[in-house]
Amino acid sequence: MSQTPRRALVIVDVQNEYESGGLRIAYPPVQDSLRNIGRAMDAALAAGIPVIVVQQMAPGDAPLFAEGSRGWRLHDIVASRPREHYVPKKLPSAFAGTDLRDWLAQHDIDTLTVVGYMTHNCDDTTIKHAFDAGLQVEFLMDASGSVPYANRAGFASAEEIHRVFAVVEQSRYAAVLTTDAWLACLASGTLPERDTIHASHQRALTLLSNRKAVGS
Repeated sequence: MSQTPRRALVIVDVQNEYESGGLRIAYPPVQDSLRNIGRAMDAALAAGIPVIVVQQMAPGDAPLFAEGSRGWRLHDIVASRPREHYVPKKLPSAFAGTDLRDWLAQHDIDTLTVVGYMTHNCDDTTIKHAFDAGLQVEFLMDASGSVPYANRAGFASAEEIHRVFAVVEQSRYAAVLTTDAWLACLASGTLPERDTIHASHQRALTLLSNRKAVGS
């Protein structure tokens, strides 16, 4: 990748379903993440970074994201702001069955900044799809969010899901940072810190060893 990234800001599924519908974001607080999504969009516009808006589509009788329903509509914080490209999708990844990869290639984009919902679902699959395609990825962890789950495998809170997925993304797939930190990178021209699986694992072993020593 060149020293100066050719970024695009990808807004993933910022739809009413996640604020007032059947999948209300629980962590971080949805109003906080929505505010940061708006800040990221405004900063991208000011910096000449193209904004790509992705929207989840489902049949009209689906329980979530039914096309034409209020929950399916883009949240006003996104709908009211300019965008350069629109990507409707039916699968979790913004790349699957869409023109996103071709559009990025046509515009010489080498870095995606991903925001939106949900951290562990469409954000994660989009990030990993981009990584496998050879793109650099940035993930704004306070401009995204998760919901809690309970099923045969167990229970996980929204905070646990969001935190664990953010840690995993930072281990290899994306530079994970806050919106404030991303804005600072834009202003200074510096690149966000990236990491490796090996280094992340070694730090975890050190932390576990230190905790064991303190507890003994």
